[in-house]
Amino acid sequence: MGNKIIVIFLLATFIFSCKSNDRGQLKGISAKRKFFSEKPFGTVLIPGGSFTMGKQEEDIAGSLSTPARTVTVRPFYMDETEITNSEYREFVFYVRDSIIRTRLAILADEVGAGGADDAGAGSLTNYKFKDSASGGVYYKYMMDNYGSLGDINSPTEGRFLNWEEDLIFDTNDFPDTNYTEIMDSMYLHTTETFDGKRILNANKLNYLYFTFDNEEAARRKSSDRKSYIKSHNLNIYPDTTVWVKDFNYSYNDPMHQDYFSHQAYNDYPVVGVNWKQAKAFCNWRTKKRNDFLSGKKKQGIREPHFRLPSEAEWEFAARGSYEYAKYPWGGPYTFSDRGCFLANFKPQRGDYALDGALYTMEGKSYNANLYGLYNMSGNVAEWTNTAYNPTSYLIGSTMNPNVEDQANHRKVIRGGSWKDVAYFLEVSTRDFEYGDTARSFIGFRTVQDYPGKVN
Repeated sequence: MGNKIIVIFLLATFIFSCKSNDRGQLKGISAKRKFFSEKPFGTVLIPGGSFTMGKQEEDIAGSLSTPARTVTVRPFYMDETEITNSEYREFVFYVRDSIIRTRLAILADEVGAGGADDAGAGSLTNYKFKDSASGGVYYKYMMDNYGSLGDINSPTEGRFLNWEEDLIFDTNDFPDTNYTEIMDSMYLHTTETFDGKRILNANKLNYLYFTFDNEEAARRKSSDRKSYIKSHNLNIYPDTTVWVKDFNYSYNDPMHQDYFSHQAYNDYPVVGVNWKQAKAFCNWRTKKRNDFLSGKKKQGIREPHFRLPSEAEWEFAARGSYEYAKYPWGGPYTFSDRGCFLANFKPQRGDYALDGALYTMEGKSYNANLYGLYNMSGNVAEWTNTAYNPTSYLIGSTMNPNVEDQANHRKVIRGGSWKDVAYFLEVSTRDFEYGDTARSFIGFRTVQDYPGKVN
């Protein structure tokens, strides 16, 4: 009997050694599948490299803040157009719907929807939080032991919302009083409206998210990791009044009323979004993608975060591989050899319409640069992730330079806009705006790091 056990043991050992097949040598942990970087929809790959950043010609403004120097940036994906009204509206609708679903689920808890005694719950049963069993073993364990998958102070306490049931927005189709009460809480009071209209209360559209301050954590020796976790809770609806506030004694009411909400402007760049709101959009876009990957059971696969480009990345991309170009199209002039303007700006002495646009234009207007990026000059100026410091070119790193100073509220904007003169369209011109300020001439586009080396 003993000999049989020894034989079985030796056989099992042999089989195991055959499966490992590493002959005792160091091989590393092999990946389940080979990694391929998937290009995000609507982006182009910017290969990265070295370039001469700053003014190569006379600094007309005399700011002396853009001395020429050689810098290097890593490869990244960049949106081929500015983020459009339609794309940002998807973000707004997500926030709106998540708030409504959370309120419906909480009320369902309060009235006991789905329980043994759920009289009067009505439609709330369809929107209640998913139970532990439907979330899997890990979800059940976390909820039973911690009551949350993360932030216990969040309204949902980490529980899963039911996104399978469609929301009803037509007041004629509201199923019952409970549902009507929740929907009514999202709209302005009747005393604030007229003509029988119900208007969504934009002040309710707050987006809560968390970030980890890598820079601060790297420079301190504290082992208290939670002190570097920053919470952000801000209203994300664009300030549509910028079309009125930015211009005194000017009739811009149609833009104020329709620009963000009307489908005619779907493909136009979103404006009225401040720097903080642009950062929140980046967080949501990252969450949207990674939630999809998680739902596809691709555990452990998380794509790099979407973010705002650094000032150096923006200029490298805007140059479109032209080393000493003044504009993204390479030439020194703002018009072609046929006399057609190459960007949306304020030409000559203020003839806004001479370039073919009175205000903004669609994201894919005029010609793209050699990287395939549209409107890197003109249309709307663009937020970057970099804080504005007049001396940053002199003191900053030449490897992926970026001044990220949370205490500095002045943020670099680049590219010039539909209301700017040609000087601000130059790829090396710097400008800034305060991060909590929204303008009718400032938008943004996002980037995502490219993992690995571009072949």
